Amino acid sequence: MLENAIRIRNAARSAVAALCFVALAAPALAGGDWNDAGIAWKSYDQGLAEAKSSSKPVCLVFYTQWCPHCTNYAKVFHDPALVELSKKFVMIHIDKDKDAATSAKYAPDGDYIPRTFFLKSDGTLLDKVTEQRDKFRYFYNESDPAGVMRSMNAVLTMPPA
Repeated sequence: MLENAIRIRNAARSAVAALCFVALAAPALAGGDWNDAGIAWKSYDQGLAEAKSSSKPVCLVFYTQWCPHCTNYAKVFHDPALVELSKKFVMIHIDKDKDAATSAKYAPDGDYIPRTFFLKSDGTLLDKVTEQRDKFRYFYNESDPAGVMRSMNAVLTMPPA
């Protein structure tokens, strides 16, 4: 009987230890898995410089580490068709909490997150390329890549400036 109680206690301790490990590891994915292996994310300055030199348009995403919508939205960037389209853009993502000044420059309808903007290769905001809604126009569906891909395709079919 005592041996059985000791086994149960040890199993319970192992389970608690495993849960603690999972809880401590969870922050590593806070803010989402943005598919760094599949998408060539750039910093803001590096991305704008590359856009100018390559004449590629920019897809600019603002997120934060603590935002559950950002975590969900990050999964959109694993879609194979979106990954393929991303190769025709300079892809920039910025943690709003780490670069509030840049975030403030891109807040035409609020400083909410996540926000996704499309820019010409010279850095000019394409303010007509948005999600199809009246409010939070730069907040794309966090679980479906169709809206972002629609905007990407719209940018790619625009005449050069």
